[in-house]
Amino acid sequence: MHSKLLSRLGSITAIGAVLAATALLSSGSAFAQDAKTTTWRVQSHWPTASSSYDDSLVRIKNIIEERTEGRLKLKLYPAGALFKAQQTFNAVKRGTIEMGTISPAYAQNQMSLAGIASGLPFAFRNVWEVAYFHKNLGFEDMLREEAAEHGVYYSTDKVYPTEMVVNKPINSYADFKGLKIRSSGALETFLTKAGASASYIPGGELYTALSSGVVDGAHWGAAQGAASMSLYEVAKYHVKPALNIAGTDAFIINQEALDALSEADAKIVRDALDEQFWYRTNEYLYLERLALSKAMANDGVKITTLPPEVQKKLTAVARESWDEMGKRSDKAGEALDKLENMLQQLGYIEAS
Repeated sequence: MHSKLLSRLGSITAIGAVLAATALLSSGSAFAQDAKTTTWRVQSHWPTASSSYDDSLVRIKNIIEERTEGRLKLKLYPAGALFKAQQTFNAVKRGTIEMGTISPAYAQNQMSLAGIASGLPFAFRNVWEVAYFHKNLGFEDMLREEAAEHGVYYSTDKVYPTEMVVNKPINSYADFKGLKIRSSGALETFLTKAGASASYIPGGELYTALSSGVVDGAHWGAAQGAASMSLYEVAKYHVKPALNIAGTDAFIINQEALDALSEADAKIVRDALDEQFWYRTNEYLYLERLALSKAMANDGVKITTLPPEVQKKLTAVARESWDEMGKRSDKAGEALDKLENMLQQLGYIEAS
């Protein structure tokens, strides 16, 4: 009896040891799963010299990695490192990379709302108006719905003005017509139709093009963007008013990659991007004023206002371009109606 009891105790002990080991292994597996790190490749349309590379892209990388406790890491690539900036939307759509930053102008062949997102020329007059249009009147939701049709999650980085810098003053419409201007998207079409000679040049080639006379002027954001790209070294005139005010930069994410995250981490990403919109919009306005003041004090930059005859011509051409963007799809027409109704309520335009 004694030997049988010992045998049974031994069996129980063995079983207990097996169960304990199983539990330990199971716990270890769960820990390993929790500790799994996902890395997203992110190509930007910003070169490292652009202020937004650090202030927008590196910022969101740090926030996401901190809030996910390292479960999601972002490996950043500057403009042109993997492929041309204009190929980024398709690369994210196909899952070649998981995330990218773009100007919506680069997605015009994919999204009918991209032209409006890039900023209709001579429409809004204040940054807060565009933020209200995106977030309160539903334009951001419309952009996300259209991008979702391509398996892409879309989030506007910030709202800011786009303003030109030129290397010679514009005192007449004849001066404007003689300009060669680096531009992109809807603004490139607009400036060309208004009489200037506009063409696209990648950010990494912009300084050389301006300093060598390939172009006479350019827009890269406004004062802050121009300063970060050293454009004020070769272009001493900062032109007012803004060509447009818009959500000219955006984050895009492959939807399958986003869905592959845990629900909690996916929410962290979406929330961080929503917060980024407000943080960067306000920060950009503040830094914009600082950059322009510094450029005037240190680089001899002068603020110049387009003559009335040039503004009149630009306004007439602008309204035509609005109509063209609205015809791209039913969604674009709906967005344009929202925009024009808001501008009418603000007293900027009359009902057509």
